Amino acid sequence: MRPHQSFSVVPQLPESLERLRGLAWNLRFSWDPSTCDVFRMLDASLWEECGHNPVLLLGTISQERLEECAQDDAILANLDRVWGDFSKYLESEATWYAKTTQNPDWPRTAYFSAEFGLAACVPQYSGGLGILAGDHLKSASDLGLPFVGVSLLYQRGYFRQHLDSDGWQQESYPETDFHRLPMRPARDADGRDIFVELPFEGKTLHIKVWRMEVGRVLLVLLDTNVPMNHPDNRGITSTLYDADPHVRIRQEFVLGVGGTRALGAVGIEPDIFHMNEGHSAFLALERVRQLMERHSLEFPEASLACAASTVFTTHTPVRAAIDRFSTDQMEAIFAPWREGLGLTTEEFMDLGRESAGDSEQPFNMAVFALRMADTVNGVSKLHGEVSRKMWRAQWPGVPEAEIPITSITNGIHSQTWISQEIREVFDRNLGPRWARDPSDTSIWEGVAKISTEELWRTHEVQRQRLVSFVRERMRRQLEAGNAPAAEVASVNDVLDANALTIGFARRFAPYKRASLILRDPERLKSILGDPDRPVQFIFAGKAHPRDDEGKKLIQEIVHFARNPATRSRIVFIEDYDMDVAAHLVNGVDVWLNNPRRPMEASGTSGMKASANGALNLSVLDGWWAEAASEHLGWSIGSGEEGADPEEQDQSESNAFYDLLEQEIVPRFYERGRDGLPREWIRMMKEALKELCPVFNTSRMVAEYVEKCYLPVANRSSRLVTNGHEGVKNLARWRRRLAEQWPHVQVVEIDSDELTERSVGETVQVRSRVCLGELTTGEVEVQVYHGRVDAEGDLVEAEAVPMSPGGDGGDGTHWFEGHVPCRETGHRGFAIRVLPYHPELATSFVPGLIRWNSDPINDEEPVLA
Repeated sequence: MRPHQSFSVVPQLPESLERLRGLAWNLRFSWDPSTCDVFRMLDASLWEECGHNPVLLLGTISQERLEECAQDDAILANLDRVWGDFSKYLESEATWYAKTTQNPDWPRTAYFSAEFGLAACVPQYSGGLGILAGDHLKSASDLGLPFVGVSLLYQRGYFRQHLDSDGWQQESYPETDFHRLPMRPARDADGRDIFVELPFEGKTLHIKVWRMEVGRVLLVLLDTNVPMNHPDNRGITSTLYDADPHVRIRQEFVLGVGGTRALGAVGIEPDIFHMNEGHSAFLALERVRQLMERHSLEFPEASLACAASTVFTTHTPVRAAIDRFSTDQMEAIFAPWREGLGLTTEEFMDLGRESAGDSEQPFNMAVFALRMADTVNGVSKLHGEVSRKMWRAQWPGVPEAEIPITSITNGIHSQTWISQEIREVFDRNLGPRWARDPSDTSIWEGVAKISTEELWRTHEVQRQRLVSFVRERMRRQLEAGNAPAAEVASVNDVLDANALTIGFARRFAPYKRASLILRDPERLKSILGDPDRPVQFIFAGKAHPRDDEGKKLIQEIVHFARNPATRSRIVFIEDYDMDVAAHLVNGVDVWLNNPRRPMEASGTSGMKASANGALNLSVLDGWWAEAASEHLGWSIGSGEEGADPEEQDQSESNAFYDLLEQEIVPRFYERGRDGLPREWIRMMKEALKELCPVFNTSRMVAEYVEKCYLPVANRSSRLVTNGHEGVKNLARWRRRLAEQWPHVQVVEIDSDELTERSVGETVQVRSRVCLGELTTGEVEVQVYHGRVDAEGDLVEAEAVPMSPGGDGGDGTHWFEGHVPCRETGHRGFAIRVLPYHPELATSFVPGLIRWNSDPINDEEPVLA
């Protein structure tokens, strides 16, 4: 029976506690322990039962208890203090961004992501991408950026995990009651709920807009589960990363197109659109449509304007993981957009095809994002290299190192992930600025002042807390499965609070190789069972519901853990979430990460562990490839790639065992008379001092501001002034460039007689180039020089601009330059021509590069 009318019931707070409402409905509580303490003081047991959800707590606590708290001087004094700090945080104008820029309200960035991991009580995330997005929002708030997040609001979110009696992952999808989470419906000036409408398969799709406050930042969330929608469409936003491609394309349609319209509906007009992975790339279609409609632009002009103000962050190092959609799927949803853009079906599909004109290819969301964003980055230095290699076909003729994909290495939101115990140590020894400005390296020099004993005893407390947490989780797991009482009681024998503890927690995808440690079971048993130097492992993580290989990895771990010889030394925690992650990274001694290089784009769990004093044991992949040092942790292998997978697994598993037996275990158990592992603690301090100021989202977001947001906004604003005159001029020039480029040829090269040169000398080079009707100011002619390898190719090369050197006759032009001889060896050079325009984001325009080795175009006159 459906209700005649529905409404929300909100807590009735005594006047003296009314400020709790403001604290509860702002996600700042998720990184401010003092705010959590306010709610814990109301009812500590209920706070735990509510999963640290203050909105649920206020909606569940008895009115009688609230009245008691309203008379409690200690609670009221604490509330006054926390509210004062909260208000100061929200109202402060002395933020990093305000100090860095002339206009603290510009540019406003809209950050689109399919998931946001903000707190364990808000189940709108699945793993690393969402956690990174949540940390990005939190640091944007801390730094004072004009910023808004956009995502979907999932009724069932990502699945809850439990294991059956055989260790096989089972999934359940409990519904989320949005009205008991720290979010509210977005409302207009008249107090009415805000909806946006989209034409959808001949109907109208209605999307309800919700809002979540994340410190100073707003997160806009989209919900299709509303009565006005057809029953088939209400479930579009039901499940995060639905495996059905027909649902996925609809979700990404709502995220990109609906999200763009929702921003306008809540009164926000962003200056920059940042796509966190390609799931939201359809926003470009809506933006182009709006630009054409509002400013009377043609499609090429609107596309240029859209790309100029768009940033795309790619996280995927594997083509198979990218969403692709067929022509029929695209037409079913986007036919009205295609027609409005004035494109044929083939022209529309070519926007997202890896090879334009190949009608057999699907629409690739990453390729589309690459084409609709002038600024693109990977999420670690190594991932930037992988991305340039992965997408080099989109820039034919451009050397791989110069593909215009940069990198900004991920980080973590320090205040979210550093434990309360370590926070107190930092407060005492580093001062409070470590939390406000975690990127200041000078602050972290204070780590040297932390006493060896204080750091170690604090770490031991964290490990003990982790062991207690794991035992309690296992007890609940067994009781839920109706395990015998004796088995439940035996949980107290699992793990040793004083043993070397290694953590492994992440998505159970095959490339992450969770079972690599099991390749030699007997050797591992020997390590685990050493009575004098015990080692224990804690595993957690989920496999995608359709990933049977990932589920087999979980099952393999669980079966090994159930062996009587190992059951007290290796455990698997079900239902991995932010709460489990926090306990693990806070309490382990070593964080293990052994993906198959280079398939880990970045990874941030190891950063979280290191910020709490743990040491990393990792393959040289993702962030660890640029952070690794022998005094900060241990590296498995030497960064090998391309070997036979079986051989690589065997080699790296052996390296893992060797490191464990010969270096890690001895160093952990090597104690002085005071019982302290001083060499281990020295490494902990070095890791804290060197890694914390670098691998955090404060540094990361500041880098986005400096490398992406401000340059993008400045260029975009120049292009759109005076009625988008800059865009129109650039579009006209691009058309002219495309018409004339077939005429561009390197006709002749004139250089010094070359046999040998000494270091410090130069080689003078002249080149005659045909430009068609282009002027010398519309191109950049370069000498591309470097080392010549054994295959005769230029490597480790750089480009030096050449200067116009006069008329070459027959419509050609001379250009002059030189090659510097800086080091010995076999060197060489080539000549290339690139387009030049002051408003190009990059001179590497796909398909527009001419080398001296390119064949003469027989279909067009060489000399114009």
